[in-house]
Amino acid sequence: MTDDIILMQSEAGVATITLNRPDTHNAFDEHMIAALCGKLDALSIESNIYAVVLRGNGKSFSAGADLNWMKRAAGFSEVQNKADALVLADMLNRLATLPLVTIACVQGAAMGGGMGLVSCCDIVIADKDALFALSEVKLGLIPATIAPYVLRALGERHSRRYFQSGERFNGQRAYDIGFVHEVTSGADDMEARLQTLLKSLAFNGPQAMRNSKKLCLDFVGQPITADVRDDTAARIARIRAGGEAQEGLNAFLEKRKAAWVK
Repeated sequence: MTDDIILMQSEAGVATITLNRPDTHNAFDEHMIAALCGKLDALSIESNIYAVVLRGNGKSFSAGADLNWMKRAAGFSEVQNKADALVLADMLNRLATLPLVTIACVQGAAMGGGMGLVSCCDIVIADKDALFALSEVKLGLIPATIAPYVLRALGERHSRRYFQSGERFNGQRAYDIGFVHEVTSGADDMEARLQTLLKSLAFNGPQAMRNSKKLCLDFVGQPITADVRDDTAARIARIRAGGEAQEGLNAFLEKRKAAWVK
């Protein structure tokens, strides 16, 4: 029953994960969360993938939490609700810390937890007419598990507004306030932008990209202490001495493509 709610295919170093419950606008429940965790765990140890594209099948990216799942949770005790929420929190953390470039392609609705998924991705391409909302307050709820990721992606000022208002805003507005990186006009334009981005990423050292992402995860918000300076110096020293950096430098000097470029 759960085998096809998350689809994954890989080609030329790019894995595409597709949320596949179009009849519910890809709303997620405990089954979809578990399936997505499985795909992310598999990718975390995959050495032949340099980028992951996350998208939704059908009209929407993801409408957030499934209503039937929320109804079941309403009957849980507080302890049971916390355990249930931790499963979602763990899935979001897996996506946010995946050691690969992650790209969300957003069309239609990206509501609540769906907006949380978008926030966990490194790069976001959205249709100008996509709809975003942190609509939990409309149900008397709060966007708790997604909050750390949305705050990073949206910023405190805009988060204060949209956490409390639950307003909907479109892809163009999301671009204007810095929540998405690219705004597109239709499916063909989105695919063209995605392919251009993937071709550009393919020229980068795969390990360099992984280690660059780790820099962001490790140092965001940290004071620049002597320990941090020492850590950064040690990291670049280790990378410079590594085979990928040696190959990249030699390829540049010899005016040829690096070995990882297919």
